[in-house]
Amino acid sequence: MAGNFSNRRSGYKKKPSLSGRGILEQVETEGPFTEWVGMPPYYIHNISVEGESYSYLSPDKELEIEIGKKVTFRYKETAKGKFIDKRSLGVVIDPSELGY
Repeated sequence: MAGNFSNRRSGYKKKPSLSGRGILEQVETEGPFTEWVGMPPYYIHNISVEGESYSYLSPDKELEIEIGKKVTFRYKETAKGKFIDKRSLGVVIDPSELGY
């Protein structure tokens, strides 16, 4: 049966991403970095959320989220630190604060 990946015989289980949420306190940007020829430059944003530090790789020089906003994201812990998953960093929208 091709395409039935729910019961893998190898026993490998993908480790789920952790999730984080809190107030964005600080942003420090490093870069641009280029790994190999032809790769577009990327920037490393070292951000601080609720006292914890995370790294976020982005092609943009400026992080579009302002300091003081409530953010949510998925991340993975590695030996080098905590890395936010690509395209998972976003601003939390609370319907009670919209004023409708």
